[in-house]
Amino acid sequence: MQDAVPNGEKDLGCSSVSGWAALCASARSCENGAMTHNLILLRHGESEWNQKNLFTGWVDVTLTDKGRAEGQRAGELLVEADLIPDVVYTSRLKRAILTSNLALEAADLSWLDVHRSWRLNERHYGALQGKNKKEIREEFGEEQFMTWRRSFDTPPPALGDASEFSQAGDPRYANLGDSLPRTECLADVIDRLLPYWYDRLVPELTVGRTVLVVAHGNSLRALVKHLDGISDADITGLNIPTGIPLHYELTEDFTPVKPGGTYLDAAAAEAAIGQVANQGR
Repeated sequence: MQDAVPNGEKDLGCSSVSGWAALCASARSCENGAMTHNLILLRHGESEWNQKNLFTGWVDVTLTDKGRAEGQRAGELLVEADLIPDVVYTSRLKRAILTSNLALEAADLSWLDVHRSWRLNERHYGALQGKNKKEIREEFGEEQFMTWRRSFDTPPPALGDASEFSQAGDPRYANLGDSLPRTECLADVIDRLLPYWYDRLVPELTVGRTVLVVAHGNSLRALVKHLDGISDADITGLNIPTGIPLHYELTEDFTPVKPGGTYLDAAAAEAAIGQVANQGR
């Protein structure tokens, strides 16, 4: 699906019956009566390369059996929390798309509109894509490993177009031309993600729709950094687990009511965050 809004989807207001129904169903109120907005962030379920401890980036790998179960459980958690999305956004990578499909099926919401954009893709890990994290750490040392993996503004070495893990020539990204990433740092992810946030997601939230974003560890870290105002230094310590919905209730100016949001399974999230932090060890 293209990033541009189709002609039939430009009117997101309450002038239509569907817009009014979404507004009534999705909007909540703070104690002072102000409207708040519901945003749900979901990192894809465990992928085959998560399991193998490989840098994945834009390489299009699928889910493990555990990852599929996480996707299904995510949908069940949404129902249990009575957080029913009105619209869904995913990246163009199958691990996010499959997780979205599984969650929606579990919630009996397979009919919902789903929009896909490369702007929600994982951070491009350059020449590290396909490399084992532990082996990279052992070869280059802890400091360099963490700089490439978690620093805000230092990208890994670029990936050559001849690599088997290159996206050059991939029809999903034909419209990017010379701007196709060959490597990225988190700052680059923020630069490509924020226009999509303001152009596509904010208008949905503004009219009261509950928005589900199914994406990746770093694209979601980029969005959380923006929402919570996390510093460039502090964002290095933020980890997002696979397959556990993170709910943000936002004020009218899109400030989180609760900084950091609320995981719909807090105990599982706490355990999984530690596992993400220890990758490469």
